[in-house]
Amino acid sequence: MARLASVFATRPVHWLALLGLCAAYLQGGIQKAMDLGAATAETAHFGLAPAGPITLATIVLELGASLLILLGYYRWLGAILLAGFTLMATFLANRFWDAPMPERFMLTNAFFEHLGLVGGFLLVAWYDLRSRVAAVRLGSE
Repeated sequence: MARLASVFATRPVHWLALLGLCAAYLQGGIQKAMDLGAATAETAHFGLAPAGPITLATIVLELGASLLILLGYYRWLGAILLAGFTLMATFLANRFWDAPMPERFMLTNAFFEHLGLVGGFLLVAWYDLRSRVAAVRLGSE
């Protein structure tokens, strides 16, 4: 157990795990920024208006919250923002209960995979806030 912990319970592995959790949001934010027209059309496709400002806000959120998480600056806030964004986007884009087969199968998988991401981000926020509270308690004793 100690040997396994010495390999996996390291800062580089922790950072790589956070990078993996944020990878889709970094890629999505960069891709949207590089093709703003297509990104705005996607936003409009989901019935969100005004599509332009919502798309810009999405780019800022995806990239900004990911950077907060990766840099460890207000990591808990970045994680909560991405958890909330992911939850809303999941109910908007993966409405499996309204889809016919075979789309229903794929949308059901995507829906629950995204709920897993929400759980991962909530764990990141929980751990970061818990660590901050513990540090404050140690400093006051």
